[in-house]
Amino acid sequence: MRLLYIDPGTGSMLFSILIGASATLYFLARTFFIKLKVLLSGTTGTGKHFLPYVIYSEGKQYWNVFKNAVDEFEKREIPLTFMSSSPDDPVFTGQYKFVRAEYIGEGNRAFARLNFLHAGILLMTTPGLDVYQLKRRKTVGHYSHVLHMTGDPAGYRLFGLDYFDSVLLSGSYQEKDIRFLEKLRNLKPKELVMAGSGYLDVYAEKIREMRGRKESPEQLTVLVSPSWGDQGILNRYGERLLDPLTAAGYRVIVRPHPQSEKSEGALLKKLERRYADTRNLEWDRERENIVSLSRADIMISDFSGIIFDYVFLCDKPVLYTSQDMDLRPYDASDLDHEMWQTTAIRSIGAELREEDFPRIGEVINRALSSAALLQARQKAAREAWQYRGEAGKRIADFMISKVRQAADVQEGF
Repeated sequence: MRLLYIDPGTGSMLFSILIGASATLYFLARTFFIKLKVLLSGTTGTGKHFLPYVIYSEGKQYWNVFKNAVDEFEKREIPLTFMSSSPDDPVFTGQYKFVRAEYIGEGNRAFARLNFLHAGILLMTTPGLDVYQLKRRKTVGHYSHVLHMTGDPAGYRLFGLDYFDSVLLSGSYQEKDIRFLEKLRNLKPKELVMAGSGYLDVYAEKIREMRGRKESPEQLTVLVSPSWGDQGILNRYGERLLDPLTAAGYRVIVRPHPQSEKSEGALLKKLERRYADTRNLEWDRERENIVSLSRADIMISDFSGIIFDYVFLCDKPVLYTSQDMDLRPYDASDLDHEMWQTTAIRSIGAELREEDFPRIGEVINRALSSAALLQARQKAAREAWQYRGEAGKRIADFMISKVRQAADVQEGF
C-alpha cells in the first residue's frame, strides 16, 4: 500500500488555501445573515427609509458635543435622527418634537445599523471610518467627523480621519496636520469646516451659572486630574505628590480618569485608604468634570486633554508633569513636526518635577502670579476655540447645506 506524500511546501500552500476559503465562507455567511436581519427589521436602504440628517453618538459622554446642534434643528423645526449607543443618553429625555432619538446598541450591533443606513449626511465623533467595523456606504451621501476635543486631529489612532468627506474643526491650526497626512498618504482632500467647539460652548454656559459658589475663597483648591496608565501621575507619583499637597493645607480634589476605575482599581483603593481621614482631600467621580473645574484655582495633570478644557474655560494655570508618550499607534507618528498641543502645553503650563514636590507651594504661587502664563493661555484659547458660542448653529448650517447641495445636483440631471 502506497502512502500519499505531500511535500512541506505544497502542504503549507494547501493549508493556507483551506484557511482562506473557510474565512471567506464565514464572512460571506455572516454578511448574508446581517443583511437578512436588517431586511426583516424594515431598516433597508430604500427611499422609504431615507434619513436626510443623522447624528451618531457613541455614548452619553458625547452629548455636549452635539447638544447645541440638536437644539438648533429643533428650533428650526427640521427633522433630525439622533442615534445613540447609550440607552440613557440625555437626548431621550429632551422632549424634542423634531428630533427622533434611537438607541442602536453598542459595538458591532451599532455598526451593523450604521452600515445599512440610507442618509443624506452622517455626523459623528467616532474615528476610523472604513478602517474598522464602520464602513462607508454609497447610500450615505456625506460622512462628516466633528472633533470632540480642542487638541490635534493627529492625536487619533492611525488613519482615524482619512476616509471622511469632511471634518469640523474648533481651530484653524488643526488644518495643518490633516493636510499634511492627506498629502503624505495621497488622500482626497477633505472639506475642512471651522465650526467651533460644541462641548466647550455648553460647559462655558454652565460655568457662568456656577460663578460665586466657591466654598472658602481663602483656601486654594488644587485639582489633580491624571490620565491613566503607567505614565499617569497617580500611578507614577501617588502619595509622593499627594502628601505634600495635603500637608500644605490646600483643598485637594482628585479626579481619576474613568479608565482608571477599570484598569487601576487596586491603586485607587490603596490611595483612598491612605487618605480616608484626610479632611482636605476629596475624590470626584462625577460623569461631568465641570464642577471640579469651576472649583479649582490650579490644576495638576500630565498629558490629559482636560488641561485644555480647564485653561480655556476657567483661564487658570496648570502644572504638568513631563511624559514620554509612545506615538507609534497614532497619526502623530507620521508627522514631521510636533503636534500643536505638545508645544502649547509648554507655553500655557509650568512643568512640575518630582524634585519640586517638597516646595510645591512655591511652584503653585509662581504659576498663579505669572503674567507670561496668563498671556500664553489666552493666546492658545483664541487659536483653539474659535467662533465661541456658535458651534450649534454652524454645525446645523453645514449639515443642511450638504444635503441641499446634493439635492440640487440630483435635480440638475
